[in-house]
Amino acid sequence: MPGYAAKRLCPELVFVDPHFDAYTEASKAVFEIFENVTPLVEGISIDEAFLDVGGLLRLSGTPAEIAARLRVDVAREVALPITVGVARTKFLAKVASGVGKPDGLLVVDPDRELEFLHPLPVEKLWGVGRVTTQKLNDRGLFTVRDVAELDPAALSAITGGAVGRQLFALSHNVDARRVEVGTRRGSIGSQQALGRRDRSRGEVDVILRRIIDRITTRMRRAERVGRTITLRFRFDDFSRATRSHSVPSPTAATAMVQDIALNLLDAAWPMIEEKGLTLVGASVGNLENQVAEQLALPFDRGDLAVLDSTIDAIRGKFGGASLTRADRIGSNVGLSVPLLPD
Repeated sequence: MPGYAAKRLCPELVFVDPHFDAYTEASKAVFEIFENVTPLVEGISIDEAFLDVGGLLRLSGTPAEIAARLRVDVAREVALPITVGVARTKFLAKVASGVGKPDGLLVVDPDRELEFLHPLPVEKLWGVGRVTTQKLNDRGLFTVRDVAELDPAALSAITGGAVGRQLFALSHNVDARRVEVGTRRGSIGSQQALGRRDRSRGEVDVILRRIIDRITTRMRRAERVGRTITLRFRFDDFSRATRSHSVPSPTAATAMVQDIALNLLDAAWPMIEEKGLTLVGASVGNLENQVAEQLALPFDRGDLAVLDSTIDAIRGKFGGASLTRADRIGSNVGLSVPLLPD
C-alpha cells in the first residue's frame, strides 16, 4: 500500500530509509551462489531467478536436495533468508515460491501438480492482476480449478483471446518455456513514492536528480547505454501518466540524462500542479551494450564522463554513501523502490 495509507492506519509507523546500494551488493552475492550451483540461471529481478537443475542429479542430487542446500548457503554466506519453489515448469516453480513464503521450501511433486495448483485462487495464475481477478470473480470463477474446467472459448470471451488461451494453459500447468541464460533487460529504472503532501518544484527536482543518478550508475556498472528516457507519474486520484524522449546516440552520462528528465518534468509540471503528485519514476530504455559509445556533438561533456567514472570508482571502493552530488543533498524523503525490468 502507499506510505501515506500505511501511516494513516498506523500513526506510530517508523519509515526506514532505503539503501539500494546494499540491496544491489546482496543481490550480486546471492546470484554468485546461484551460478555456483548451475550455469543455467535466469534472473528476472534483483531478488528473483529461475535455476535449471534438471541435469544435476548425479552431480548434486535431487532438485529438492539442491534447493535445501541453496537456502543454507545463502543464509550462511549472505545472511539472508530465501524461499525456493521446486517444480517441473517455470510457472509452477514461481507459484510454489509464492506459496512457500516467507523463508520456506516448497516442492511440487510431478504426480501431484494439479492437486496443488487447482485449489489456489485465480490471482495465483501468472498475469492475473486486480482487474482480471475481478472479471473472473464476477462470473463465479474463484479458483484455478474453476478456470481449468471452463470452456476455453468462454474464458477468452471474459479475458480476451490471447489472455484466455494463456490462462487456460497455465491452469493445466502447460508451460513450455525454458530457463533462458544471457538475456539482458530492456530498461533500467527506479521510482520514489512521495506521499500525499504537496511537493514544491524544487523538491521534485532534487528527487528526480537522485533517481537519475541511481539509474545511470547502475547502467555504467552493467556497461549499458540507452536512447529513451521515460518519466512516470502517479497522481492523487491514482491516475498515471508517462512522458518520454529519445536521443540519437545512446548514453549513460548522468548530466545528459538529468537534463532530458528535467525538461520532461518541465512539460508535465502544469498537470502535476493540477492533480497532485504521489509518485515519480524514471527509466532509460532501448538499452545497448556499451561497446563504443558514440559521443554527440558538440564534445563539451567529456569532462562530465570522466566525473561519472570517477564517482563510480570512489563509490565502488568506499560505498554508495561515500560521495554525494550536491544537488542530491536533502533528498532522502519518501520511500524508494526499484522498478521491475521490462
